[in-house]
Amino acid sequence: MPHLGLGVYDMHGHEAETAVATALQLGYRLIDTASMYGNEKEVGHAVRGSGLPREEIFVTTKLNNTEHGYDQALRAFEKSERLLDIGPIDLFLVHWPIRGKRRESWKALEKLYEEKRVRAIGVANYLEPFLDELSTYANITPAVDQVEFSPYLNRESLLERCRKDGIMVQAYTPLSRGRRLSDPRLLALSEKYAKTPAQITLRWLVERGICPIPKSVNRPRLMENLDVFGFSLEVADHESMRGWNEDLAICGDPIEYF
Repeated sequence: MPHLGLGVYDMHGHEAETAVATALQLGYRLIDTASMYGNEKEVGHAVRGSGLPREEIFVTTKLNNTEHGYDQALRAFEKSERLLDIGPIDLFLVHWPIRGKRRESWKALEKLYEEKRVRAIGVANYLEPFLDELSTYANITPAVDQVEFSPYLNRESLLERCRKDGIMVQAYTPLSRGRRLSDPRLLALSEKYAKTPAQITLRWLVERGICPIPKSVNRPRLMENLDVFGFSLEVADHESMRGWNEDLAICGDPIEYF
C-alpha cells in the first residue's frame, strides 16, 4: 500500500472522476473511497481510464453503516465491486463500528478475504476498545485501521497498539480541514523548511509510519500534498509536534458507537 493517498469524501459526479484522474496523472497510486460517499462508480471510471496497469493502483472502499450484518455485508461488497468495476478490490474496510453488528460484519469480511475476493481487509474508526473486542472473535488481524489523526488529534496510544499488533494506521482528515494551518508553530516550521504548512503536517504523519489520505479536488493542492518525500523533519521538530495534541476531532468520536 502506498504511503500517501487521495481521500474522495464529499466529491460527487464529474468532480470526483476528474479529481481521481488528475491525482493518478500526478503520481497518486492510492485512492480511498467508500459506499457512503456515493462515488464508487466515478472512481472506478477514472481508474479504468487512467491508462495505468491495474496492479499499480491501490483502491480502498468501505462497508456502509446501513449494510452491517453477515449477509448484508457480503451483498454490500458485491455492490461495491459492480460499481467500481476494476477487478479485485485492494482493501475493504468496516467504515464505522456499528453497535450490535460488529462481529457479523467482520466475519463476512474474513470470508471475502479467505475466498480471495479482496486483497486485504481492515477497519475504520476503531479505537482501542473496539480493537480489544475484535481480538476476542477475529481470526484475521485487520491490515489497516483508518482513523482521524493529525498533530492536533494525536492518538498516541492507538498508534502504539496498532504497531504492536501489526496494523497500519491510516489518517483521514490529516489537515484538520485547514483549521490549524495558520498555527504560528506550524508557520515557523513552514518557513524553516521552505514547505507549506500542509506539507509539514503530512510529512510528520509519514515519518510516524502513518499513511495520510488528504482530500483535494484542486490540481496545485494535489501536487502540494504529494510532494512530502523529499525532505525530513529534524528530530527536535518532529518531537515538538507530538506535543501539539488538543483532541481536535473534526468528524466525531467513534466511542459513541461502543
